[in-house]
Amino acid sequence: MASGKPKKKNPRLASGRKRARQDIKLNAANSSMRSKYRTAVKSVEKAVLAGDKTKAAELFLKMQAVVDTVADKGIFHKNKAARDKSRLAAKVKTLALAA
Repeated sequence: MASGKPKKKNPRLASGRKRARQDIKLNAANSSMRSKYRTAVKSVEKAVLAGDKTKAAELFLKMQAVVDTVADKGIFHKNKAARDKSRLAAKVKTLALAA
């Protein structure tokens, strides 16, 4: 009985084989950058929830660089990156004003 997914066939042409090799490397790089993006955003959110304004502000600056890099590479849409930065900036600002 079949396991569900059909088995992928190997490309015949050399250009197709090369493209398949490149796709594996690109997928790994994109996954790494996507993970770095999400980790940076979550670290700022945790600092805001903890109420540590200096740490939140410091992590926010680092997060901005990561978010911009990922958006420039096209891994996430530029509008999503801008939206995330805007929302976190507002949270960090309210944290600073509350103290």
